[in-house]
Amino acid sequence: MAKLVIMESPAKAKTVKKYLGGDFEVVASMGHIRDLPKTLLGVDVDHGFKPRYVDIPGKTALIRQLKEMADASDSIYLATDPDREGEAIAWHLAQMLEVPPEKANRVTFNEITKTGVTAGMANPRTLDMNLVDAQQARRILDRIVGYKLSPFLWKKVRKGLSAGRVQSATVSLVVDREQEIRDFVSEEYWTLDANLSVTEKGRVFPAKFFGTAEGKVKVSTEEDARAILDELDGATYVAESVKTGTRRVAPAPPFTTSTMQQEANRKLNFSSRRTMKAAQELYEGVEIAGIGATGLITYMRTDSLRISDEARSAGNDYIREAFGAEYLPAKARVFKQKSSAQDAHEAIRPSSPALTPAQVKDSLTGDQYRLYKLIWERFMASLMADQIQNTCQVDIAAGRYIFKASGYTVKFDGHTVLYVEGKDEQGDENKPLPVIKQGDTLFCREITGNQHYTQPPARYTEATLIKAMEENGIGRPSTYAPTVSTVLNREYVEREGKSLKPTSLGEVITQLMKEQFPEVVDLEFTAHMEQQLDGVESGKRNWVRVLDKFYADFVVALKKAEENLDKVKVPEVESDEVCELCGRRMVVKTGRYGKFLACPGYPTCKNTRRIVESTDGVCPKCGGVIIAKKSKGGRKFFGCVNYPKCDFATWNEPTKELCPRCGKTLFRKKGKSTGLICLTPGCGEEK
Repeated sequence: MAKLVIMESPAKAKTVKKYLGGDFEVVASMGHIRDLPKTLLGVDVDHGFKPRYVDIPGKTALIRQLKEMADASDSIYLATDPDREGEAIAWHLAQMLEVPPEKANRVTFNEITKTGVTAGMANPRTLDMNLVDAQQARRILDRIVGYKLSPFLWKKVRKGLSAGRVQSATVSLVVDREQEIRDFVSEEYWTLDANLSVTEKGRVFPAKFFGTAEGKVKVSTEEDARAILDELDGATYVAESVKTGTRRVAPAPPFTTSTMQQEANRKLNFSSRRTMKAAQELYEGVEIAGIGATGLITYMRTDSLRISDEARSAGNDYIREAFGAEYLPAKARVFKQKSSAQDAHEAIRPSSPALTPAQVKDSLTGDQYRLYKLIWERFMASLMADQIQNTCQVDIAAGRYIFKASGYTVKFDGHTVLYVEGKDEQGDENKPLPVIKQGDTLFCREITGNQHYTQPPARYTEATLIKAMEENGIGRPSTYAPTVSTVLNREYVEREGKSLKPTSLGEVITQLMKEQFPEVVDLEFTAHMEQQLDGVESGKRNWVRVLDKFYADFVVALKKAEENLDKVKVPEVESDEVCELCGRRMVVKTGRYGKFLACPGYPTCKNTRRIVESTDGVCPKCGGVIIAKKSKGGRKFFGCVNYPKCDFATWNEPTKELCPRCGKTLFRKKGKSTGLICLTPGCGEEK
């Protein structure tokens, strides 16, 4: 065997093998091969934080195979992911396979295409120990926090809890927002809204009360509103000034990891984990009809807005051909990077801009296609010309008062012909105004006073939480999705529709952490620690000193908390369900299989009851109600309430729609193909 290339995933290995040919053997390490021991701290905190790495259980046969293949090879290339974690995996592989540290055998691929793989293989380098040390420091730091704090929480709160440096700061964000909502004092205010037209029967347009020539007037009460409305009764409305102009609207930049997760949540309703799963598959390579295995996007863990000249040129060629030269800006647009961006990789973009979503749709799963379409359209739009709007602003005098109206028409659609960025909060719709000239007398068709109350800040959604994490420097691109998944899985945070709210447990833990370990949940400290790790990566800081400074204060705080803190009780959430054995209101508890109802009279009354999430579907086998369930792996599926008498189960979600052939429930198909299907035996209707 001549040359051996070791990657992380078999899907990526399969794609790369196609480009390298028969002279190379490409195998996968299946992620990490060594790690800190699962049941021990595994770090010598008294002697330079020396880690004790062990082979990951279950990988003995794979490690033996890799060693045998390495011994039989003339050359070994370590081609794990191009980030800190990938560098650490490559380092562990090099140590295990006894590869000399000075040997230039580390290769990285920004994209899994022929161009990307060829470029990577042509530029091997030595292992970057700054990257390795940064990853080691993060792993050890998180291990210390987790393994020291978790037993403390077991003792002071309840068994089975865990704490983490990044997750604790993230939960703190959600808890703080919930407290803001509780503390918010709503204030009354009124708006005066007029519906006007240029002619008596012309098109109506809205105008909003502003105030007087001296400035804005606040309308706080119904009495204020009524007094102004009385004064306006019979008033003449005149267009006092009309200002027209043009406004340019630039496109959004191509995706970073954070913005991709946010937009996929807004537009596709994907969780961050679901987004990253689909993105990983698109990066590693998919079998495309007529092309073969190819990576469809560049590396998906990045905070950079940079794109290569080659990608820009290919994108411009497509835009020129598909839309016309006028859809390209006069000068290539360069997006400004954040000062905190590491800029290690390009922005997320299609590997081949000419490969449209429509061309690959039949080769992708539903999630892969929808995410690829989002990435492709966002990237292509970022290269396109600005949208140009004709704007119009009108000041309207009515007696001594002034109303304002504004609107625009699109003169040139530019990038919006392809893509419009989603928003977390929808603003007022700005419709075009009719032609209005200065001095025109306008007809008031209706004027109303409308009562409003100021609203508290909205709860975080997954999109806005990730945005807040990025803005506050909590974590890095590779950690956003796993952190959000962790706080949800550990039930410190829960979903309520698309919103995220803290659980009672999350609030208790956060309060305890703020009192006893303020640095762990302090946002500025967490962001500063990320900067310290970035400093290790750039070679400006020593990783042992970074850990030593943190650990000295942390140990003191832990000892003080263990001595001074009494056991903390988590408030129980009372349900509307009544215990049929003793009549008490049942409370919601959490066990290894999720939430359930339990009688608060335990141990006198040990009654429990499962919480059932019903659907609109009817079982196609027995007619029972279909309920939502969770598999052992945590995936949601649907089954009959009459289990085990009825064994019906499916991944497809039941809908309210009925089959036109047999009248039974239709299910929404999961997977590559979309649409509805009837699962009634012998029917099989699809639509």
